[in-house]
Amino acid sequence: MRLKEGLVQVYTGDGKGKTTAALGLAFRAIGHGLRVCFIQFAKSDWDKGECRTAELLAPSFEFHTFAAPRWGDPTKAPPGTPWWLLPPSEEDRSMAQEGLVFAARAVQEGDYDVVVLDEVFAALHHGLISLAQVLDLIAARAPHIELILTGRNVPAEVVAKADLVTEMRAVKHPFERGVMARRGIEY
Repeated sequence: MRLKEGLVQVYTGDGKGKTTAALGLAFRAIGHGLRVCFIQFAKSDWDKGECRTAELLAPSFEFHTFAAPRWGDPTKAPPGTPWWLLPPSEEDRSMAQEGLVFAARAVQEGDYDVVVLDEVFAALHHGLISLAQVLDLIAARAPHIELILTGRNVPAEVVAKADLVTEMRAVKHPFERGVMARRGIEY
């Protein structure tokens, strides 16, 4: 099966569920015989459940992570700075650029029906990639490919190019009570 027309979808906002929504769409697409390429930016390649599931769904589902083993450069921050507040490292920049090159091929070559760029806006927000690069990638997309972009801080220019934009809004989160990410639920 091949999509007659692929669209551009964006999942954004400060709420939980952007990656989960993209994975749900990928799961549905695979169920209908579509081939999915899931490209993850800015999330280290630690033991994520989605990586394990991708192995079970291969070759219909490919999962690629383009992130340094650990986020940020602690040498450029005060001691004790939480990892999520660290400035990006050169390895973070290099991996994001490598991921963008891979993504450009994925949206142009036609091997896939659905391409997900998970946390692409995090990479953009941290200056690892440029807005021009993201817009060029959207413009270069083959017409049959459904392109999904996720992450907080989506630029208005991307919203203008998208066919669907969903904003996840944080109302309440267990992190506020000190509950950390849980295996099988958040990763």
